[in-house]
Amino acid sequence: HIRHGLVGKLILQKEGNALCISCHSKASIGLDKPHVHPALAGNENCTRCHDPHASAGSHLLKAEGAESCYECHDRKIFEKKIVHAPLATGGCATCHDAHSSSEPALLTRPRSALCASCHTPGDKKFRDAHAGYPVEKADCGTCHDPHSSNLPALLKASVHAPVAAASCDACHAQPGSDKPFAVTSSGSEMCKSCHDVEELKHGGDKEHAPFASGDCLACHEPHASQQPKLLSRAGNALCTECHAEQDKQVAFPHAAVTEGGCVTCHQPHASKNAALLKKPDAEACLACHQDVVSAMNAAVQHAPVAGGDCVSCHNPHGSDVKGLLKDRTDRLCYSCHEGLESAFARTAEHQPVLVGDCTACHTPHGGAEAKLVRKRGAALCKDCHGDLMKEDPSGVTHAPFASGDCMACHEVHASGVPGMIKATQDKLCLTCHKDLATAASKAGSVHKAFSGGQCTSCHSPHRARLPKQILAAEPDLCLTCHAKLGERLKAENAHPPASEDCGTCHSPHFAHEPRLLNDRQQNLCATCHDAADEAFSKAHIGISPDVMNCVKCHDPHASTDPKLFRAEVHPPFAARACEECHVVKK
Repeated sequence: HIRHGLVGKLILQKEGNALCISCHSKASIGLDKPHVHPALAGNENCTRCHDPHASAGSHLLKAEGAESCYECHDRKIFEKKIVHAPLATGGCATCHDAHSSSEPALLTRPRSALCASCHTPGDKKFRDAHAGYPVEKADCGTCHDPHSSNLPALLKASVHAPVAAASCDACHAQPGSDKPFAVTSSGSEMCKSCHDVEELKHGGDKEHAPFASGDCLACHEPHASQQPKLLSRAGNALCTECHAEQDKQVAFPHAAVTEGGCVTCHQPHASKNAALLKKPDAEACLACHQDVVSAMNAAVQHAPVAGGDCVSCHNPHGSDVKGLLKDRTDRLCYSCHEGLESAFARTAEHQPVLVGDCTACHTPHGGAEAKLVRKRGAALCKDCHGDLMKEDPSGVTHAPFASGDCMACHEVHASGVPGMIKATQDKLCLTCHKDLATAASKAGSVHKAFSGGQCTSCHSPHRARLPKQILAAEPDLCLTCHAKLGERLKAENAHPPASEDCGTCHSPHFAHEPRLLNDRQQNLCATCHDAADEAFSKAHIGISPDVMNCVKCHDPHASTDPKLFRAEVHPPFAARACEECHVVKK
């Protein structure tokens, strides 16, 4: 170890096996041979088997004998009913080298020589067991399991009947011939002598390619196998030798493939159906997916479901998309619903459209509602917008919102207007509020928010606590836009109507008078200021109110002056010396 390092972490001078090999050369521990134990190959560590400091076992092994091997190798394979004697008495090292070997599977000697070291080929019992055939020249592992078995003589789990009966001459030449292992007939012709081809086809006319060509050994072992029915490899591994594209790792594998295997859905030899399916088209899928059966009987069916075309949307083997879909939901839908992708590519998209989740609103197989929507009207919207749509008896609710007619104002997929509304507010709102549109066209002044289609800057489009769905009471509502005026109302002397209720003087949408005034300026001012009052007349040097423009001198909202005079005034006026400029009638 390096002397210093992070607390709680051992810092080795070299990583992995490199540290061990600095003392134990590859030749000294037998790593110089072509077949190296995987635990030592690549970036693996010696410490998988050995304790680097001390051990109760030999060679610093973490466990003695076979127990050390069982750390990686499944012990069930080696502990069947009948255990090979060398394994039972001497352990794995009787036949295998621990580190490397010149032979495959780390065998200590070539397989036939290794077996012959215990089993004497010339022995009568040995010869009788193998019907006199010179099997010492063959691979014993063809028929026997070298470790353990549930069958006598360590035969593999699945044994060809002639082999089990020691009737080798059923397929091979006589044991005393020049070529005793030569077969009596070639290819499937030999198999047909025992196996009825029509029975294997089960009435199917669509044949598996190896079966059709008579290549039985493409899938089956001729003597014995650890797999059922003499299959040459376990489970799906046999099929993926040819169908390699189905062997790739996917995020969402089909349970039928991973749990039951390919034969869950496919016939191995022949079938009446395309792709060797056990059942035709959707019937194969519906055997497991009962939920889709009800969808096929729904009032509204998705066209592929109605046609039994499951594979138009789903990959039956597995997919990287949830639900075994062939592609992301939106791209899959667009492959049939042409033109929608470009139609939905707008500045304001519904969130499910934006993330490509069509099934958030639509059921993919079948349902009771038109266009396969999951629920009718606002009930569907409520699934996502539940907080907005909570019932609240207080306040005022917009009529379309109250009736659940969301689509009176909104597009369902996408819009070119913020909020996914069907048109800009100056057009959308006025489709119902036509009286405002007519009156505004004849008005002398129009509120900028109204003419600019900014209705929701003052009104809630759904629900509000105040009348007419206004967002806040005056003057707070007005001061959200007229912020500078709000600052002045706080810092200066405020005109009472301005600080209390803008609507005293101004109309919210439009007016016949300038500046949205509710009436002529003189009339408005006269509602509070009595022009006939002596003090008023004296202050205004007897000038008739009808010819005066109050706001030329006074600020209608706020001023630093007690009389609300404007910030910039003529000096004689500031000194109240009106006579210096005006002729005052006596």
